Amino acid sequence: MSREIPLTVIDSGESVAREAHAHHHDHAGEGPRGLGAPPPCYLHVGDTAIDEAQIAQEMQHHRDADPRRARNAAARALVVRELLRRESERLHIDAEAEAIDGETAEEAAIRVLIEREMPVPAPSAEACRHYFEQNAQRLRHPDRLRVRHILLAAAPEDVDARLAARTHGEQLIGELRAHPERFTELAMRHSACPSRDDGGELGWIERGDTVPEFERQLFMLAPGLAGLTVETRYGHHVVCVDEIERGAALAFAQAESKIAAYLETQVRQNAIQQYLNLLSERYGVRGLEHFDA
Repeated sequence: MSREIPLTVIDSGESVAREAHAHHHDHAGEGPRGLGAPPPCYLHVGDTAIDEAQIAQEMQHHRDADPRRARNAAARALVVRELLRRESERLHIDAEAEAIDGETAEEAAIRVLIEREMPVPAPSAEACRHYFEQNAQRLRHPDRLRVRHILLAAAPEDVDARLAARTHGEQLIGELRAHPERFTELAMRHSACPSRDDGGELGWIERGDTVPEFERQLFMLAPGLAGLTVETRYGHHVVCVDEIERGAALAFAQAESKIAAYLETQVRQNAIQQYLNLLSERYGVRGLEHFDA
């Protein structure tokens, strides 16, 4: 039995070829050095070494609050790229691959490799119908909220300003609890958002309309004045949810195209994972034990 290795292709809107090549750099030798010594190397694909300098350089494309997770993601991305590069070279795909939409020769070769070796059939109508019947409660039009807010602006790196903004927001929340009719007045006096001219009105908001950190908190709120400020990259917000409208259930005809796209993505990701496992056995990947699975 083949051994499954912990390689992951990041789910992305980009093609596999572009994702595999996107973070390759011409100056592979650049990176941190220790007093002139070559960077340590724990990771190999066949006889190709992937050293810590390459991983450090790749990390800028895998930002994470935890540097260890960023390092692990960078290492896996470099392994995936090298596996696909070696296989396209073995099959002599380079000669037949024609670049499109500004692709490099390597991106084109990897794209042709994926298309040829892993064709993904479109899901059948029966499969889509079955998924719909099993997940009908989750297939709905998006929820939306009617919201007012007061933005107390503070730069992300200014700790003192953000603390002052939060304190000010808590004071305004206290005033609004006693006098909710003053929201428009306070928004016009204190908000740093252009919506202050409309008394802080943001209107109806659906997911994707604003920044993610605002929506994550916003869609957890109950109707009425939020008891705490909502913090975003822009500062602290005093928020009032005036109305919540839950999305109506989708009919199958409305959901079918989305279901088909979802199922096709799942099949493609599984096929890619299995293919990477096959390639790892063919070429040999050593050193992943130094990285979290």
